[in-house]
Amino acid sequence: MKKHRDGSISQKARFTLQADDTIPSMLRKRAERHPDAVVVEKTSAVGARQPVTAADLQRQVEDVARGLLGLGIQTGEKVAILSSTSYEWMLLDLAILTIGAVTVPIYESDSTTQIRHILDDAHVVQVFTATAQQAELVESVEAPSVRSVDALDRGALRTILTAGRDVAPSALDERATHFTVDDMATIIYTSGTTGVPKGVVLTHGNFVGTAEAVRQALPDVIDAPSLRMLLFLPLAHVLARFVMHALLSARGVIAFSPDVKRLLTDIEAFQPTILLAVPRVLEKVYNAASAKAGSGLKRQIFGWSAKQSRHWSAAKEGLFGPSPLLRARHSIADKLVLSKVRSVLGPNLEYIVCGGAPLSLELAHFFGGTGITVIQGYGLSETTGPIAAQLPGYSPMGTVGPILPGNAVKISDEGEILIKGVSVMQGYHNLPEETSQAIQDGWFHTGDLGSVDRKGNIRITGRKKEIIVTAGGKNVSPEILEDSLVTHPLIGHVVAVGEARPYIGALITLDPDMLPGWLSAHGLDVVDASTAADLPEVQESLRKAIMRANKKVSRAESIRRFRIVDTTFTVENGYLTPSLKLRRSAVVADFAHEVDAVYEHGFDVPHESSGKRK
Repeated sequence: MKKHRDGSISQKARFTLQADDTIPSMLRKRAERHPDAVVVEKTSAVGARQPVTAADLQRQVEDVARGLLGLGIQTGEKVAILSSTSYEWMLLDLAILTIGAVTVPIYESDSTTQIRHILDDAHVVQVFTATAQQAELVESVEAPSVRSVDALDRGALRTILTAGRDVAPSALDERATHFTVDDMATIIYTSGTTGVPKGVVLTHGNFVGTAEAVRQALPDVIDAPSLRMLLFLPLAHVLARFVMHALLSARGVIAFSPDVKRLLTDIEAFQPTILLAVPRVLEKVYNAASAKAGSGLKRQIFGWSAKQSRHWSAAKEGLFGPSPLLRARHSIADKLVLSKVRSVLGPNLEYIVCGGAPLSLELAHFFGGTGITVIQGYGLSETTGPIAAQLPGYSPMGTVGPILPGNAVKISDEGEILIKGVSVMQGYHNLPEETSQAIQDGWFHTGDLGSVDRKGNIRITGRKKEIIVTAGGKNVSPEILEDSLVTHPLIGHVVAVGEARPYIGALITLDPDMLPGWLSAHGLDVVDASTAADLPEVQESLRKAIMRANKKVSRAESIRRFRIVDTTFTVENGYLTPSLKLRRSAVVADFAHEVDAVYEHGFDVPHESSGKRK
């Protein structure tokens, strides 16, 4: 770590990228070094897992790549993939990149309007979908640049392989001379939590350089020979896509779980050592464990055990570690509850890598206390996924660790996190003005607020655009309050409000998966969310949860009133991003009448002194 005069902090890279260090080269080098090493376990049509060696995967990628040449795909042309996370997604992506074309991912949840924008803006010439239904959706858009739309379940791979039969292997070598590490590899369209999707342009060097940076920062994790990673996040998301490419050059094995509803089944079958997750998934795991405890004594045991887990994790970061008494309590908690949580996540799980959104400190310490090492990362689409990552034994919970090698970080006068280095995008596709605003003097303006401690660990405090300014002029970061409430089993989502209002309020949705169990455990009839919102027991439970959360902030930052909103925020209805982050502006705009109702006749939350300053 090096501190500079301008206040920035950088990590020196122990790697140098060469012109031919492209994404396909990562797999090719592994196939040359360890041809018989298993790199992927794919799922067959009957559900059996089939090992694929590095040499096998390289041959399959080259076969598909020749097929794409046979179909007439040229260097630099854009090819879109609309599919769930799968082996075929990876195969197509690697083949597209092998011929110097550009992969354009499309989320399965994208609307026809979003799909049309992506196809037109990127000038996509070919689209591959998982299903015929998806292909029909894309065809209905009638994008003028698209020459063909082919579905995997209609024999798209057979068509590709047939087209490549007469293409000589040397054609791939010739095509490889047409692109380098500095050329475009992908355009990832991200609207974040607001706005029309913007195309983030990432190069081969962005991916390869970031992969080398992660390997340098976390060698014991990335290069562990026993590494087994189960990917279930959408490969259209930059984090999952980056991890997929990075691990192909490592020593471990990847598997794919296309349906989150089958995640626990796939975990049991594959037994991963690393799980890549977003905070919402960990919230669901925690809340499911809490709900399973039921009521009465069992619930008290779960609550006590969770508390010991958090205390044990926090004490490990201290100078003297857990006390003998805490060790004894933690041992009991492990036998009663924590070991069962571990068993659900797989007997071999060593690491949970969490990114895509901030993980609450409470959840981080809970899972850390189960004996699983939690590695929180930070990054954006514009930084090729991870730009910082916790280093086990070095970075405390609540931080996202130091900047990755080959990059630098500094905090602006406004408190914004600025990034420069190998991981930063080329720019936004066809948006030169937005690019010049986002990248100034080489520094990418993340839009996130934070700080850097003396050891170089970055701490995220909120989003610059999401800061709430109350009528009294108080600046409030909504994430602090919301993160304190997400572990309540009744709560689906919390949206703190209060812009130009006299105090902070909140909109709360009930979790439809957890609600029936909670009602039964409390001796109440199982009813729908709309009816449950009117139950005094539900309202009082939420009120008490908010009162506990309010103790962590000042009076001016605390939630004074709340409303229960009769809806569920999902990706499909546009209130969550594909990485399950809240689209705050959409919620506040569409539920403006509910926000008004918070201040007119919302449920009051009594104030209890927290000791925080006003």
